[in-house]
This record gives sequence, C-alpha cells and structure tokens, in this order.
Amino acid sequence: MERLIEFATNNYMLVAAWVLTLLMIIWYEGQKAGKSVSTAIATQLINKQDAVLIDIRTKKEWDTGYITGSKHIPLPDLTNRINEVEKFKKNPVIVVCNMGQTAGSATKLLKAAGFDNVVRLQGGIAEWKAQSLPIVKKA
Repeated sequence: MERLIEFATNNYMLVAAWVLTLLMIIWYEGQKAGKSVSTAIATQLINKQDAVLIDIRTKKEWDTGYITGSKHIPLPDLTNRINEVEKFKKNPVIVVCNMGQTAGSATKLLKAAGFDNVVRLQGGIAEWKAQSLPIVKKA
C-alpha cells in the first residue's frame, strides 16, 4: 500500500489521466446504454402513465418469473417482432433484462424505430426481485 501511495504521489499526472479516462469511459457507456430508471420510477410509470414493459430475456429466464403485464420479446427477435409493440410508440416503454446491462442495445433499437420515451430498468429483473416487488411465475 505504501508503494501505491508513493507511485501516485510521484506520478500524479499519470494517475490523474487514468482517473479521467476511467470516468470518461463510464460516462460514455452510460450514454450509449440510454436512460435508466429505478424500480420506484418504473412503478410510477407503469401505474400513472401506462408504461409498457418489454422483457428481452430468453424463454428460460422468462419462465423463472416476470413482471406483471410485460411483453416477452427476446433480444434476438426484437427487430423482427417490433411491429407487436408499434401501437405503444407514444407510451413510456421500459426494457427489462436480467441485470440492466443488455437492455441498452434494445433501447437503442427501439429509439431508432421511432419510440419516443424508451428507458431501461436499472438493475433489471434481479433488482426488481431484490426489492421484493411482485413477479409472475409459471406454474
């Protein structure tokens, strides 16, 4: 630990450049993935603004449980099945995946298709379950 501190003090410009680069990468990845909403905001969007949930997980993951009212369109099929959600272009759309990471590509695809208000669920279904929010499980 002493050597790390010594290195940082002797090479403060290098350390500053590294930290700045790391922050820029984090910011860029956040922008690329699109806007995310917490489970609380997602619940408000669902209840007050008739938000549509699109679950992009695989069938196997979907069968472990999903949010009530969500539409299951796996990510590889989204381009071909986008017409199933065309009627919801004016509604807020929340994209759900496992951990909130792969939903970014789906939000980008939906925005390119003309959807106005597309967000991803921060933390995905894992965070939804961690908050003890209701899910539907197949019997």
